[in-house]
Amino acid sequence: MNNKNEHLQKKIFKLKQEIKLKIEELNKINSLYQLDIQYNRFNKYFAEIFKYIKKCDLKTKKELGQKINELKKNSIFVYQNNKIKIENKQLQNQIKKEKIDITLPGFSFPTGSLHPITKIIEELENFFLKMGYNIYENQEIETDLYNFELMNISKNHPARDMQDSFYLDQTQEKLLRTHVSSMQIKAMLQYPNKPLKIISSGNVYRRDKDDATHSHQFTQLDGFVIDYTANLENLKTTITLLIKHIFGKKQKIFFRPSYFPFTNPSLEVDLILTKKNKEEIYLEIMGAGLIHPNILKQGGFDPNKYQGFAFGMGIERIAMLKYKIEDIRDFYNNDLRFLKQFSLLN
Repeated sequence: MNNKNEHLQKKIFKLKQEIKLKIEELNKINSLYQLDIQYNRFNKYFAEIFKYIKKCDLKTKKELGQKINELKKNSIFVYQNNKIKIENKQLQNQIKKEKIDITLPGFSFPTGSLHPITKIIEELENFFLKMGYNIYENQEIETDLYNFELMNISKNHPARDMQDSFYLDQTQEKLLRTHVSSMQIKAMLQYPNKPLKIISSGNVYRRDKDDATHSHQFTQLDGFVIDYTANLENLKTTITLLIKHIFGKKQKIFFRPSYFPFTNPSLEVDLILTKKNKEEIYLEIMGAGLIHPNILKQGGFDPNKYQGFAFGMGIERIAMLKYKIEDIRDFYNNDLRFLKQFSLLN
């Protein structure tokens, strides 16, 4: 029995050395798979030894069992240690292969750009913000009261025929706003009895037939000033500065009398353009005027104490003239060939 034990101990010692040697030899990058195979083989050897030990006496079982367990723990340690080394080496080689060469030319990724309508709105807003105006936000669904009644356009007023509307109910109390000017009374009531400088922009809606120069939906920017001494000269100076800011210092403009129910007197502003044959043409660009006394009263301002002026413009109209666009529908077709032209202007 002792000879068998000695033989078994020698076999275990030899197996221990063999396991350690073979595992440590498997340290190549492509040997992780072989490492697992070899380790599974060693586990089979352990199983055979434990099977033999079961036949031994208790003392031998205890003595040999401890040595085999130490061997197994050692083999697991060697296996795990080598596995980590191999995986780290594989990772380092992968990192070297995937290293970025900063001398290589980069990729050009397409970037978006502002829509021409958005560009014009931002340009106008920045101009007025520098002049001390505040931006007033208003909703597109409006009541008849604010869109018409309080803007000096009564139920039977002929101006209603000028703005055929999209009503949202049979009572005709709610509609899609026909002009951004509907924000005027709201702003006055929100900031009563104090000088105001307000601008507001957004979509407006009218029952126009869509063609090259008309759309049932378009964009406006309106503004107004209320102060103790606001006058027509202030209005003309503001508009002149605005037009020259948008179209250049050499741009000529012409003021002519007009009619709006919410201003008195009212003005139309024309751009004076010169054709190739040097003939001058006049193109309407915006409307303006002194705020009607009735509007001031509706907004809670005493017209004997306060005066004001207002102006409004179509953003598409300005963009078409500034960028020489012939068809208003180009703004809404989402044609990348058209929109990409403006990416260089950002």
